[in-house]
Amino acid sequence: MLWNGRKGWKGRWLWVLALVAVALCPLIAAQKIGDPYKILGIHRRATLFEIRKAYRQLAKEWHPDKNEDPNAESRFVEIKQAYELLSDTERRQAYDLYGITNEDEHMYKQRHDYSQYARFSNDPFEEFFGTHFRTQDQDITLFHKLSVTTRHFENNIIEKSVHTPAIVLFYTDWCFECVRSAAAWRRLVDALQPLGVTLATVHAGHEASLARRVGVHGVPCLTLVLDKHVYIYKEALASLPKILEFIRWRFPYKLVRSINNGNVEGFVSDFEDNKVKALIFEERQTIRLRYLIAAFHYRDRVAFGFVDMTARDAQNVTARYKVQRQTDTMVLLKEDSEEPAATVSTTEIPTQTLHQLIEANQMLTLPRLSSQSVLERVCPVEWRAARRRLCCVLVSAAAGARGSLHELRRLAAQPARAERLHYAYVYAHAQEQFVQALAQGAGGDASQMEHRIVIIWRREATRIQYEWLNETWPVCAHTHCSEEYPTDPAHREEIIKYQERLNETKRALEQLIKRLLKPTEVLAYEAHVQELVDEAGRSALGAAAARLCEWAERSLHALRSHHALSAVSVLATVALVLAAGYLMAYLIRVEEESVQRQKDERKRQNGLKKNNNEPQPEMRLHELRAEKYNGLVRLLKPGCRTIVLLVDMQSRVQLLSKFHKIVWPYRKNKTLLFAYLMVERNIEWFRRVLQLSLGGGELLVNARNCVGTVLALNPHRKHFCIYHAKHPECAKPHKRMSRMTRSLGGGCEDPEAGAFIGFHTEPDESSADEAPDPPVLLQENLLDGLENWLDRLFEGSTHRYYVNYWPDMTTK
Repeated sequence: MLWNGRKGWKGRWLWVLALVAVALCPLIAAQKIGDPYKILGIHRRATLFEIRKAYRQLAKEWHPDKNEDPNAESRFVEIKQAYELLSDTERRQAYDLYGITNEDEHMYKQRHDYSQYARFSNDPFEEFFGTHFRTQDQDITLFHKLSVTTRHFENNIIEKSVHTPAIVLFYTDWCFECVRSAAAWRRLVDALQPLGVTLATVHAGHEASLARRVGVHGVPCLTLVLDKHVYIYKEALASLPKILEFIRWRFPYKLVRSINNGNVEGFVSDFEDNKVKALIFEERQTIRLRYLIAAFHYRDRVAFGFVDMTARDAQNVTARYKVQRQTDTMVLLKEDSEEPAATVSTTEIPTQTLHQLIEANQMLTLPRLSSQSVLERVCPVEWRAARRRLCCVLVSAAAGARGSLHELRRLAAQPARAERLHYAYVYAHAQEQFVQALAQGAGGDASQMEHRIVIIWRREATRIQYEWLNETWPVCAHTHCSEEYPTDPAHREEIIKYQERLNETKRALEQLIKRLLKPTEVLAYEAHVQELVDEAGRSALGAAAARLCEWAERSLHALRSHHALSAVSVLATVALVLAAGYLMAYLIRVEEESVQRQKDERKRQNGLKKNNNEPQPEMRLHELRAEKYNGLVRLLKPGCRTIVLLVDMQSRVQLLSKFHKIVWPYRKNKTLLFAYLMVERNIEWFRRVLQLSLGGGELLVNARNCVGTVLALNPHRKHFCIYHAKHPECAKPHKRMSRMTRSLGGGCEDPEAGAFIGFHTEPDESSADEAPDPPVLLQENLLDGLENWLDRLFEGSTHRYYVNYWPDMTTK
């Protein structure tokens, strides 16, 4: 019993642990999301549109109700989590930077959501000043009611601006200009909201990153979001007509074509653009903004034209469609029909009525599969066999297909089975990949598929099932082929044969459609197809050329309209600036030429002599004396050196002139200073420097023998280098270091060979008998070797004499 009790107790705990494990398994699995980019099959720089597109395709493919794979449910959840992560801008950025997924909420701080900011609270102005200080014109509660966050701005307003324009106002709470603009904003909301424009506000303080990214430099700031572009309105909000004109000017140029008696026929009969035609009739020169917004919303499917009923060259158009005066009228036209598909006429057509009418008639009777959006509209995806939707597509050539399309259009106009069956055609040369995929799936050649009909069932976005009609759709090049009883005797027999063949093909097509509409029927072929090519798309070069032409046309249009004054003002200002710049350049050039002529004239008069009045580059030679001793030696900056020449009154002029010429190439070196020392007055300082560098022994220095000596002082490093014509380092450079001593100059054969600094040379025993007498050294030859010595000095190969300190220089 005890064992059974323990067994029951343990069993109950095991059951509890099992239930807990089962409950935690989804959480543990949810935290291991993996790489969301690999899950959706997209690159890391994918846009939000690409992310949504990949998610829709994968969700349809891995939906548990459609996919029988046992892992379909977990795969679907993984795809959904990856989409939720990448569609959120903040979470995507956190993942890209730190690898954080949306399940790791404990690793980052959740930002406050300001989308509901102050929607049900009082105005901050009222909290401080009370309601009696607030008037209707200064009520900014509408700002808070329409406020949105960065996420809503990017995911909704930007994405929807492809079809729906948006007006977004940036504001802050404690902004008095915003308070003054509250009434203007309210009027703008009342004027544009009924027209289908999205109006929103953004708190620039709470969404500072969005304000910087948009380019908002101050509040209040009004922006227009149109076709994923943000345009900033830079004027005051008080003038509503200026704001409406700013909005109108930003719409695509020639979005609505101007129609008159001359071009109406070409407009209503050309359906090669695969668009329904809409004519707007008004008794005014410019189209209303409400119709312009509707034209922008449906520009992919409907081509709009505007008819000014007050113009003389539009009277025939008005009479043709029996339009009444003093009312706004919209006429929708489809192909091969003189009668309008729909007509509405009222004082101002409401936006809702416009949308309802266009939505019901936005596709042609027989549309062409010219883009993926048209395919989605004509052949929607339906995976359930009981509610399958079929699409009857004629593969046609661009030339000679009008007769065949006319007959197929008659079938498409029949209301029977309109919900589950749609007709269309496709150009084989424009959609080569699509037609080739259908041909290869059936084991045929794409070149042999022209004038063939294929029945398509789109079970998924990229996977279709289809079946070809065995009979080829007949083609007739005569204009009377559509007549039931042909009157042309020359081609009567040919037309009758065409009619018989057409009837047989129609019956075969009808039987095939009836069979394929049954839920139990299976279509013969299956293929994976890619997205259709957008036939209306432009290349980069074409888009640039179109923008250039649009800019030129807008400029010409502005010159002919009320914008002419501002345009002419801008052009006049630019022309004035260019003219002033050219005039200044011309005057400067004339002045330079005049000065050059004067110089040439003076040179010609003076010959090759230089003008003494012209400034010449200088190099200063300082006298090293007690007053300048600190600046030239003791307080010199690190890295700087002073080159000093020792002269007396007799040799001063001659030696300084030659010294100046030798050191002239080094005048631009900012680390060098050049000076001279009068040895009669400063012989004691020179003797003391030599004494400190040679160990402190007593020296007998002759001032006359020191003339022509050059010292290179490095005050910061406390060493110097010395030059003299009879110095051993200068006389025999290849043996100079071995022949230097620190003894006094006693016993030297030449009493001037260094006795003034305590150096002497030991005679070479091997060549003592052969050594000639030293030559007599003249004053003009004292600096002959200075140029080579300076080269060795800057190379660092001269001998350095170190001192513990720089001695004082007394004033005499």
